[in-house]
Amino acid sequence: MAEPRRITAAALMATAALTLGACGATSPEMLSAGNVERAVERVDDHPDAAASLVDSSFRLGAVMLAGADPHDNAVTSPVSALYALSMLRAGAATTTAAEMDEVLGLPPEHRDEAMNALLALWQEHDGDPGSVDEDEPPETPLLHLANGIFVDVGLQVGEGFLETLASQYGSGVYPVDYRDSSTADAINSWISGHTGGRITEAPVDYDPDTVLSLLNTVYFAAAWETPFDPADTAPGTFTLADGGTIQTDLMRQVTTATYASGSGWSAVDLPYNEGFHMRLILPAEGESPVMTAGQLKDVRVGMESGSPVDVGLVLPKWDHKYHQELLPLLRGMGLTETMGPAPDFSPIGPDLFVSGAAQEANITVAEKGTIAAAVTQITMAESGAAMPDVELIFDRPFQYQIIHEETGMPLFMGTVMDPR
Repeated sequence: MAEPRRITAAALMATAALTLGACGATSPEMLSAGNVERAVERVDDHPDAAASLVDSSFRLGAVMLAGADPHDNAVTSPVSALYALSMLRAGAATTTAAEMDEVLGLPPEHRDEAMNALLALWQEHDGDPGSVDEDEPPETPLLHLANGIFVDVGLQVGEGFLETLASQYGSGVYPVDYRDSSTADAINSWISGHTGGRITEAPVDYDPDTVLSLLNTVYFAAAWETPFDPADTAPGTFTLADGGTIQTDLMRQVTTATYASGSGWSAVDLPYNEGFHMRLILPAEGESPVMTAGQLKDVRVGMESGSPVDVGLVLPKWDHKYHQELLPLLRGMGLTETMGPAPDFSPIGPDLFVSGAAQEANITVAEKGTIAAAVTQITMAESGAAMPDVELIFDRPFQYQIIHEETGMPLFMGTVMDPR
C-alpha cells in the first residue's frame, strides 16, 4: 500500500502567523489542508448513511448514560462524541477501521459525506454563542458546532486525512507546540469561544507528550415555543431513586405536545420555537431512566406515531454539568484495538495511539428555555516503546533486594506490606 503523502504542521505554520502569547488568550490561526474547500453534500443523497449515523448516536448515548455514576446528574452529547469519533475514523485503517465501523454501527459507505450533510443542515441554525444572553434564550434557536484538529508542529500528518477533515468536516489544522504550556491556554480559548464561555477547559488533562487533539464542540440555545409562567413555579416534592424525597422548584403548564407511551415509559416532545424539541421520557415507577439502545429505539418509533395532545406538564428546573472519561466506555463497547496500545492510524501518522478521550457537558433548563454546551476531545500520542512481553503490577505486598552485582551479595532486603 502506498505511503500517504505527509505534511508537517511546521510547514503549514510557516504560511501564517501563530499567536500563542504568554497570556494564552488567543487561539491559533486555523490553516486548512492545501486550502481544500468544503464539499457540498445533502442528506437526501446519502439517506441510508445518515440514518445509520442517527442510530450510532443513540447507541453512543445509551452507553454514555449507562456508564455514568447512577447518583450523578449525567449530561452528555452523543452528537459531539460521534463527530469526534468520526474524525478519528477518517484516520483509521485496516482492522482498526473495521472495528470502529462494527462497534459504532457506522455506515459502510459515504460516512464522511453523510456527516458533512448533517452538519450542513445544522449550520442553518448557526450563530455566535457569545451573542446569547443566557437569561433570555433566543426566540430563534441557535445551534453552533465546531471541529478542530490541533497538531504538534513536529508531527508529519497524512495529507489525505487532513483533506477529508477539511472537505467533509469543515475542520482545518491548528499548528501548536505541545511542549509549550501556553498551548493548553490556546486550546481552552478555542473551546471557550465555541461554547459561549460555558466550558473553559479541555476535558482531557494537558500532556506535553500529546501530538494531536481532535475536538468537537456543540452549543445550543433556544426559547420554549410556550414558555413556562414563573408565577406558576413553586416548590414541590421530587422522589429520588432510593425512595427518598426532596423539595425543588417545579415548573407547571398545560401545553399541546406530541405524546406517546410504551412498555415501561411515557414521553412528550416539548417544542422550542423552530426545528427542535426536548424529548422528556418518564420511566414507569420504580424503573431506571437509563435505557438500552434497543429501548431508546422503541421510544423513537413510538414517538414517530405519537399524536398531539394537551399535556398538563410539571417539570423541575435544572442546571447541571458533567465530566465523563470516554476511554473505558469505548473499550467496554468493544473498541479494544482502536483504544488500545497498537491501533492502525497510519493515514494520520505512524505509531499513533489514542492517549485520552473525554467529554465535558452542561445544561440549564428554566421557564424561558434551554442553554447547553459540550466539548469532546480525543488526544493522540506516539508510541515510545515496544509493548512488554510480561507485565508486573506491584499492587500487593512484595519483597525487594539491593544486590551487589559482582559478588551477588544482598546489601538490603525488605518487604513492602503497606507503601503509605
